[in-house]
Amino acid sequence: MQNTNNFDIIVAGAGHAGVEAALAAARCGLRCALFTIGLDGVANMPCNPSIGGTGKGHLVFEIDALGGEMGYAADGVTIQSRTLNTGKGAAVQSKRVQADRFRYTQNMKKTLENTDNLFLIQAEITKLLVEEAAGEKRVCGVFAEPGGEYTAKAVILSTGTYLGGTTHVGTVKRRSGPDGMLPAEGLTASLIEQGIVMQRFKTGTPPRIHRRSIDFDLLEIQHGEEYITPFSVRTDEAALNSIEQVPCHVVYTNDATHQTILDNIHLSPLFSGQIHGTGPRYCPSIEDKIVRFKEKERHQLFVEPVGLGTDEIYLQGFSSSLPAEVQYKMLRTMKGFENAEIMRFAYAIEYDCIDPTQLSPTLEFKSIKGLYGAGQFNGSSGYEEAACQGLVAGMNAALAVRGLSPVILPRYSSYIGTLIDDLVTKGTAEPYRIMTSRSEFRLILRQDNAEHRLANYGRHAGLISEERYKEYKERRACVDAEIERLKRTTLPPSDAVNKILTDAESTPITTGVKEAELIRRPQINYEMLKEVDRERPELPRGLRLAVQTEIKYEGYIKRQIDEAKKQEKLENKRIPEDIDYSQIGGLRLEAAEKLSKIRPESIGQATRISGVSPADISVLIIYLNIR
Repeated sequence: MQNTNNFDIIVAGAGHAGVEAALAAARCGLRCALFTIGLDGVANMPCNPSIGGTGKGHLVFEIDALGGEMGYAADGVTIQSRTLNTGKGAAVQSKRVQADRFRYTQNMKKTLENTDNLFLIQAEITKLLVEEAAGEKRVCGVFAEPGGEYTAKAVILSTGTYLGGTTHVGTVKRRSGPDGMLPAEGLTASLIEQGIVMQRFKTGTPPRIHRRSIDFDLLEIQHGEEYITPFSVRTDEAALNSIEQVPCHVVYTNDATHQTILDNIHLSPLFSGQIHGTGPRYCPSIEDKIVRFKEKERHQLFVEPVGLGTDEIYLQGFSSSLPAEVQYKMLRTMKGFENAEIMRFAYAIEYDCIDPTQLSPTLEFKSIKGLYGAGQFNGSSGYEEAACQGLVAGMNAALAVRGLSPVILPRYSSYIGTLIDDLVTKGTAEPYRIMTSRSEFRLILRQDNAEHRLANYGRHAGLISEERYKEYKERRACVDAEIERLKRTTLPPSDAVNKILTDAESTPITTGVKEAELIRRPQINYEMLKEVDRERPELPRGLRLAVQTEIKYEGYIKRQIDEAKKQEKLENKRIPEDIDYSQIGGLRLEAAEKLSKIRPESIGQATRISGVSPADISVLIIYLNIR
């Protein structure tokens, strides 16, 4: 038993965070155990059957660029793909796919089972094992039921919505994890015993409806996009584009729906006081929407298939905790749903999570060495937010065990870096969701350049092979070479060129113009000039889009890169761990208290702490220079 219970890294929870953490650790050659309450819940998608979305799609591209699994797994089970915000600039365009929920779980479980050094164990971790020496706490393992004690050099907690899970459907309140799975009951007490500050959050999910009971002829149809750009560079692009995409549909609530909800609002545990956890502001329940936005005549809902092998239909935007009989009533007020049959009732779920300001940017607890947090355990929401944190925690735990420097992603490097910085620096009073608006560097954090931004980090962590890194460098060289060629290639005025410009409602040319200058025009894109550019190389579609974007937004991109360099200087100004802020003369009391709580690792991080002013930062810099 000593050999089977001894690991380098232990991961608690096999949701999207836990899967990425365990794969990262095992792929780095470390012996890793991944614990789950139920093997049937591995990489489960209890909330919605989709991957990506506004901001979230960026995270998935970044996960792949670092060597993670989510993008590749999502490509393999895509049943519809769409790019959101196509009417806006490239910076905020985000990919979202409708995924086959059950195939995603099955495929990811098989990936775990086939990964060397990874041990998948069905058991509940109920206690942390922590040792203390010279005033420093360090995790040394866990206690699980069944199984007993398991030792490890690092532990990653990614408990999702299972920790202290309680579900609500009207007055029906149960201790439960998502989808009726068992909750994780014992670990919270162990964490509190170790001095970890806990929070209680809430999320929810809509009902699943039987396909045969919906009249799709009364709904708006929503087809997938013509060409699917894969999330992962590992995906066969041609094979992905050979799939037959499944349509989704749109339906709207109406006055009758709203009145039904208002008539029964007293039965909602959200409004009766039964639910105490804080819910996500950006993904409210349908009853919350009706109360908060009374002026809206209708709310748009998306009717999405759960997978190819089931007749379950997911109703995005209709999350609720109202009683079962009320769910029937409000569903049947909508066109096409007059005879709706509910297969799974909507429910709200409360769960325990931590105050993430207890973590460093590596996602390691400041108070307990070797202990890491990831995903909804850290106060975030969403599969993508969870997966990227799991990947970072897994990378850093593995690097620490191997005695190597950690991966810390600055805000200007990625949305992952933005998300982690927001959590560990500012904390969150509700489930945190990534959005493109959260980044001040949106134009340089696009989907098309994720690999360019993050491949070096993945290589350092050992998740990007030398072969893959070489392929990335070749792709990047193609983009750079084509941009330079377009900048020096002059297109003379001709009937062919001016016809393209006129057809696009752009001004014809009378003298030779650099091709890059034409592409910068709002009405012109890279593809339009193909027929008049005889020297153009054959590039894959993704690289062509990257070339076009970098040319069109070159001036703005340079400006943001300059801003990123300024921030990089602040991030490089490190703050000693042992600094006593209360002893710094001229530092305001509030600033000293906030700095003492967060204990920022750099001046850059300190500038983003609420309650710390520019004047406080100046005092801090002067103090550090004198010291």
